[in-house]
Order: sequence, then structure tokens, then C-alpha cells
Amino acid sequence: MTSREPDRLRELGQKLDDVQRRNASGSKGPPPSQLGIAGRFATELVASLIAGGGLGWGLDWLCGHFGFHTRPVFLIVFFVLGAAAGIRNVMRAANEINAKMASKDLET
Repeated sequence: MTSREPDRLRELGQKLDDVQRRNASGSKGPPPSQLGIAGRFATELVASLIAGGGLGWGLDWLCGHFGFHTRPVFLIVFFVLGAAAGIRNVMRAANEINAKMASKDLET
């Protein structure tokens, strides 16, 4: 290990700090449009419904494969759980967007 290596690491650290400061102080871009917000909400909800339904269907298939006839119990239960998770994610995203909008209003 040469004496130049710690100096090079220190310089690299300073460059990284400078880049992080520039990115933090830069503008974050325009606020999301109404179409963007609606798209995010729809994506959150649909993805959770598909994931919940898929897990339920898979568990029903797996249990049926081993001789337990549960169809469509897991599908219904996990679809409802997916809907609840999707609604929760949409509410969380709405709160996040409202907080961003409020902070931008306070800045101006």
C-alpha cells in the first residue's frame, strides 16, 4: 500500500460529497400531474390485487395437488387481503404526495 492511496481515497470522498451536495440542493422537478397521480394509484391497487389473487390461486392449486380441496377459499381470502394492502398503499401514497405538495407550498 503506497502513501498515494489514502490521498486518492480522500479525494474520491470529497468528490462524492460534492456530488451529493449538488444533488441535494438541486430542484426536485415539477410536482406530479393529476394523470401521474392517478396512474400511480391505479398501479398500486392493481398490482396488489394481482399479487394477492395469484398467491391465493397458487395456494389453492398447491393444496389441491396434495389432496386438500380448498378451492376457492385461499383465492378469495388473498384477493381480499390484496385489496386491503392496495388500499393501504394508495392511502400511503396519497399522504406522501400531500406532504410533498404542502412542503412546496410552504417554500413559495
